[in-house]
Amino acid sequence: MKLDVKHIAKLANLSVTKEEETKLETQLSETLNYIEILKEVDTKNVEPIAHVTGLENVIREDKTSPSLSQKQALANAKKQHNGFFIVDAILEND
Repeated sequence: MKLDVKHIAKLANLSVTKEEETKLETQLSETLNYIEILKEVDTKNVEPIAHVTGLENVIREDKTSPSLSQKQALANAKKQHNGFFIVDAILEND
């Protein structure tokens, strides 16, 4: 299968050298060939799963805890005014 790596790179907004193009074509071909092999595996009796670890809902309970006071939060601020941080603007008008 001949792959148009240059076109694929353009779609991904990547610039590739001739050397990288050759290497990527080989790697992508190998990947696609492997996928074709995997398509031959009989999975009729295999239940679909999202992951293989068997773990479910591995999250901590959401508990509130004491936070910093306003004075502590502002202690290392370079600039502050009336209890708020002052930061330089990062947006530009075009």
